[in-house]
Amino acid sequence: MTTRSLATTHTVRTLAVQGTAWIAWLRRVLQAAASRRLLAEMDRRMLADIGITRSEALEEAARAPWDLTPPRR
Repeated sequence: MTTRSLATTHTVRTLAVQGTAWIAWLRRVLQAAASRRLLAEMDRRMLADIGITRSEALEEAARAPWDLTPPRR
């Protein structure tokens, strides 16, 4: 018969939550990279439709993928 201590069970749960959080963060980073790449490929007309200039689009596209904070205006 095996017994588990509370500390071991708590540690396993903590690691599982951290793993899930890390995967969620990684998904957000990959999504940011993809959307910034698409933003850089838009022409002036498409950018005008969403209300940003070409220079703003290129500035956003140049950000690091892991920089998920909203841009300063």
